[in-house]
Amino acid sequence: QVQLVESGGGLVQAGGSLRLSCAASGRTFSYYAVGWFRQAPGKEREFVAAVRQSASMTYYADSVKGRFTISRDNAKNTVYLQMNSLKPEDTAVYYCAADSTYYSDLRSREIYDYWGQGTQVTVSS
Repeated sequence: QVQLVESGGGLVQAGGSLRLSCAASGRTFSYYAVGWFRQAPGKEREFVAAVRQSASMTYYADSVKGRFTISRDNAKNTVYLQMNSLKPEDTAVYYCAADSTYYSDLRSREIYDYWGQGTQVTVSS
Protein backbone atom coordinates (compact mmCIF):
# COMPACT_ATOMS: atom_id res chain seq x y z
CA GLN A 1 0.00 0.00 0.00
CA VAL A 2 1.24 3.47 -0.91
CA GLN A 3 -0.27 6.77 0.14
CA LEU A 4 0.35 9.78 -2.10
CA VAL A 5 -0.07 13.42 -1.16
CA GLU A 6 0.30 16.25 -3.67
CA SER A 7 1.22 19.79 -2.73
CA GLY A 8 2.49 22.98 -4.33
CA GLY A 9 -0.53 24.01 -6.33
CA GLY A 10 -1.88 27.53 -6.35
CA LEU A 11 -2.73 30.60 -8.40
CA VAL A 12 -0.09 31.97 -10.75
CA GLN A 13 -0.04 34.39 -13.67
CA ALA A 14 0.60 33.20 -17.19
CA GLY A 15 4.32 32.81 -17.78
CA GLY A 16 4.95 31.97 -14.15
CA SER A 17 6.21 28.81 -12.50
CA LEU A 18 5.11 26.32 -9.87
CA ARG A 19 6.68 23.19 -8.47
CA LEU A 20 4.38 20.38 -7.46
CA SER A 21 5.44 17.68 -5.03
CA CYS A 22 4.10 14.16 -4.64
CA ALA A 23 5.09 12.72 -1.28
CA ALA A 24 4.73 8.99 -0.74
CA SER A 25 4.45 6.88 2.38
CA GLY A 26 4.00 3.19 2.88
CA ARG A 27 5.90 0.68 0.80
CA THR A 28 9.33 1.39 -0.65
CA PHE A 29 8.81 4.27 -2.99
CA SER A 30 11.64 3.33 -5.33
CA TYR A 31 9.62 0.28 -6.44
CA TYR A 32 7.08 2.53 -8.14
CA ALA A 33 6.96 4.46 -11.36
CA VAL A 34 5.12 7.74 -10.88
CA GLY A 35 2.97 9.73 -13.21
CA TRP A 36 1.36 13.14 -13.13
CA PHE A 37 -2.08 13.62 -14.63
CA ARG A 38 -4.42 16.59 -14.72
CA GLN A 39 -8.13 17.13 -15.06
CA ALA A 40 -9.78 20.36 -16.08
CA PRO A 41 -13.50 20.99 -15.48
CA GLY A 42 -15.61 19.04 -17.95
CA LYS A 43 -12.63 17.19 -19.39
CA GLU A 44 -11.14 13.76 -18.96
CA ARG A 45 -8.08 13.19 -16.84
CA GLU A 46 -5.05 13.43 -19.09
CA PHE A 47 -1.44 12.37 -18.91
CA VAL A 48 1.15 15.05 -18.15
CA ALA A 49 4.46 13.38 -17.29
CA ALA A 50 5.91 10.20 -15.81
CA VAL A 51 9.17 8.83 -14.49
CA ARG A 52 10.42 5.24 -14.17
CA GLN A 53 11.53 3.74 -10.88
CA SER A 54 15.21 4.51 -11.39
CA ALA A 55 14.51 7.89 -13.01
CA SER A 56 16.29 6.57 -16.09
CA MET A 57 13.34 7.35 -18.32
CA THR A 58 10.90 10.23 -18.34
CA TYR A 59 7.88 10.86 -20.52
CA TYR A 60 5.91 13.98 -21.33
CA ALA A 61 2.73 14.96 -23.05
CA ASP A 62 3.38 17.03 -26.15
CA SER A 63 1.48 19.95 -24.61
CA VAL A 64 4.00 20.31 -21.77
CA LYS A 65 7.24 19.15 -23.38
CA GLY A 66 9.96 21.74 -22.94
CA ARG A 67 8.05 23.54 -20.17
CA PHE A 68 7.56 20.89 -17.48
CA THR A 69 10.20 18.68 -15.87
CA ILE A 70 9.53 15.59 -13.78
CA SER A 71 12.12 14.36 -11.28
CA ARG A 72 12.28 12.13 -8.25
CA ASP A 73 14.24 11.88 -5.04
CA ASN A 74 13.84 8.32 -3.77
CA ALA A 75 15.66 9.15 -0.56
CA LYS A 76 12.91 11.67 0.21
CA ASN A 77 10.10 9.51 -1.22
CA THR A 78 9.08 12.45 -3.39
CA VAL A 79 8.44 13.14 -7.05
CA TYR A 80 8.43 16.69 -8.36
CA LEU A 81 6.85 18.41 -11.31
CA GLN A 82 8.53 21.69 -12.16
CA MET A 83 6.17 23.73 -14.31
CA ASN A 84 7.53 26.75 -16.16
CA SER A 85 6.01 29.11 -18.71
CA LEU A 86 2.56 28.26 -17.45
CA LYS A 87 -0.43 28.95 -19.66
CA PRO A 88 -4.11 29.40 -18.80
CA GLU A 89 -4.80 26.05 -20.47
CA ASP A 90 -2.63 24.38 -17.82
CA THR A 91 -5.34 25.15 -15.27
CA ALA A 92 -6.54 21.88 -13.75
CA VAL A 93 -6.42 19.64 -10.73
CA TYR A 94 -3.10 17.79 -10.84
CA TYR A 95 -2.84 14.24 -9.56
CA CYS A 96 0.12 11.98 -9.00
CA ALA A 97 -0.17 8.22 -9.31
CA ALA A 98 2.07 5.23 -8.63
CA ASP A 99 2.54 2.03 -10.64
CA SER A 100 4.43 -1.01 -9.37
CA THR A 101 5.22 -2.58 -12.74
CA TYR A 102 8.33 -1.96 -14.79
CA TYR A 103 7.21 -2.08 -18.39
CA SER A 104 3.79 -0.47 -18.43
CA ASP A 105 2.76 2.34 -20.70
CA LEU A 106 2.98 5.12 -18.16
CA ARG A 107 0.83 7.39 -20.32
CA SER A 108 -2.22 5.22 -19.58
CA ARG A 109 -4.06 6.12 -16.38
CA GLU A 110 -5.55 2.62 -16.15
CA ILE A 111 -2.25 1.00 -15.17
CA TYR A 112 -1.75 2.99 -11.97
CA ASP A 113 -2.39 1.34 -8.63
CA TYR A 114 -2.52 4.37 -6.34
CA TRP A 115 -3.63 7.97 -6.68
CA GLY A 116 -3.31 11.11 -4.62
CA GLN A 117 -6.16 13.48 -3.84
CA GLY A 118 -5.00 16.19 -6.24
CA THR A 119 -3.83 19.79 -6.02
CA GLN A 120 -5.39 22.71 -7.85
CA VAL A 121 -3.32 24.74 -10.30
CA THR A 122 -4.90 27.92 -11.66
CA VAL A 123 -3.14 30.05 -14.27
CA SER A 124 -4.58 33.49 -14.87
CA SER A 125 -4.19 35.33 -18.15
